[in-house]
Amino acid sequence: MTDLLINLFIKNNEDIENPKVRSKYGILSTAIGIAVNILLSIFKMIIGVISSSISIISDALNNITDVGSSLVTMIGFKISQKSVDKDHPWGHGRMEYITAFIVDIIIILVGIELFKTSIEKIINPVLPEISNFTLIILVVAIIVKLWLFLFYNKIAKKIDSGAMKASAYDSISDVLSTFIVLISAIIAKKFGITIDGYASIIVSIFILYTGFKAMKETVDILLGQKPDGEFVKAIEEFAVKYDMIQGIHDLMVHDYGPGRKIISFHAEVPADCDICNAHDIIDQMEQDIYEKFNCITTIHMDPIVVDDVEINEMKQTVEKIVKEMNEEFSIHDFRMTDGKGRTNLIFDLVVPREKEFDLEKIKKEIEEKVHCQNEKYYAVVKVEHSYV
Repeated sequence: MTDLLINLFIKNNEDIENPKVRSKYGILSTAIGIAVNILLSIFKMIIGVISSSISIISDALNNITDVGSSLVTMIGFKISQKSVDKDHPWGHGRMEYITAFIVDIIIILVGIELFKTSIEKIINPVLPEISNFTLIILVVAIIVKLWLFLFYNKIAKKIDSGAMKASAYDSISDVLSTFIVLISAIIAKKFGITIDGYASIIVSIFILYTGFKAMKETVDILLGQKPDGEFVKAIEEFAVKYDMIQGIHDLMVHDYGPGRKIISFHAEVPADCDICNAHDIIDQMEQDIYEKFNCITTIHMDPIVVDDVEINEMKQTVEKIVKEMNEEFSIHDFRMTDGKGRTNLIFDLVVPREKEFDLEKIKKEIEEKVHCQNEKYYAVVKVEHSYV
């Protein structure tokens, strides 16, 4: 069904890197979500009022907020595709994240209001009048919402959309909440016992959990979260395939919206290479990365000595020292400078950002171990953290 809708309404639907095609995915998804949720909310509201069931009415209100959320998401997709202008040189792609955040806020507010209403119904319970038609509508609603979850989830993965992912979370939450309402309705019909208020509380908790979980993911993106590990690995493997490139480090990834990543890194090249030739290779790499990964790239060249026996041996020795201290440590920008009576071993030490280390103690330990190799060696260590 999902593939049929995509093929019917989106031309060139495999060209997801094209902003216009991506926007059509978003508009199609939100339009279907709006239509489905309007129908569900109307039917649930009618049977909720007729049966005097607060849990069914709560579920209907939840679907109404889904309509509003879809409208906000649709607007976000439209704005995010606006061209760059003098005030926004990187485009408007982050509007998609902002609208996802607004959707998350709406979900949380609905959850809070439903929780308050549920408490009132627990204090003043009313036995709902449940018919077979009511049960059928609830079962149909579960099936439809489950399909909508699968639909949103597939689109979210296909176009890498945080807004669609938030809508998928909301839909699966609706499936669970409507199922609880269904159980409540069956108990009321078969046994004459009302757990309507309690069912409504559980619905509100599902809604709140979904909203806070989705909000955390959206906020992480807006704050600047760690890039995907597979993406980082792909960039590293791609870069070292080029002539002269000995390795890369200090990779940074900036996300300005889906399909709008800007990256930078240092590329190590032989110190005795032809600088013009190396520059041509770097220029070509930047262009190739843009074509393959759709990323604007800035590369800084770091010259390193690659054919000096002593430097290579000492680099291996230092790498062994830091790995023995911690497997997660690494070094780069290694060089040696000879002075009168001493040789400085200058390098950057990269330590994990997630863990707390006594950096001064680490530096001192490395300096002592390097000096023990030969009294003329002195380590000059700059400690830094990785951004990936």
